[in-house]
Amino acid sequence: MRQIFLDTETTGLEAERGDRIIEVAGVEMVNRQLTGRNLHIYINPERASHEDALRIHGLTEEFLSTKPKFAEIVDELLEFVAGAELVIHNAPFDIGFINAELKRVKRGVLTDHVASVRDTLVMARDMFPGKANSLDALCRRLEVDNSKRQLHGALIDTTLLAEVYIRLTRGQDALLVDDHGDSAAGETQAAVEAVDLSRFELPVLRASELEAAAHAKLLTDLDKAAGGACKWRVLEPAQPVA
Repeated sequence: MRQIFLDTETTGLEAERGDRIIEVAGVEMVNRQLTGRNLHIYINPERASHEDALRIHGLTEEFLSTKPKFAEIVDELLEFVAGAELVIHNAPFDIGFINAELKRVKRGVLTDHVASVRDTLVMARDMFPGKANSLDALCRRLEVDNSKRQLHGALIDTTLLAEVYIRLTRGQDALLVDDHGDSAAGETQAAVEAVDLSRFELPVLRASELEAAAHAKLLTDLDKAAGGACKWRVLEPAQPVA
């Protein structure tokens, strides 16, 4: 599955009142591995940022005045996200701003160009009800190092979000970029001598009641994170071995 972790920075909080996107970034993940393909663009919003927003992102009007306008980067953005599942923290905010920009250049809405959108804020609220679920709070809770996040920046935020997502959905504790590819791995794989396991009497270690309960809870958490789509919930239970 191809996923794009996406984030924006803006001049303020209200797209419907003329606030604009000033930075957009995305990182690509395929089958739960980062590919190393990223998108990071600063945008001239043709207006100043609100003081509160400027304190958060630190991108001045002078710095942004030399950057391309949204109409100049829209094709690059849409090509990057085309056909992917977008993963966004507080998706309605970012999608609302991108849709406002797309409307200005008559390019439809974002969901016309992508497969689907997944909101990690909704996922986190389901998993940690009643707790703080900002990106910083999730980094602390899930032990993701966010020490380099001095100011809010779209690229660092998308990278952190990818780490958080992997830990929210379990099954993998860290992100890896495959630098070698399947062919290289095949070329360097050493020959392994076959061993006849029939000569061994292998012990069977059965789970204790406590371990079985912990496993059942883990499956429930995974099913919740997947939105109830886990297949084992609809399969017939396996028959015990005699």
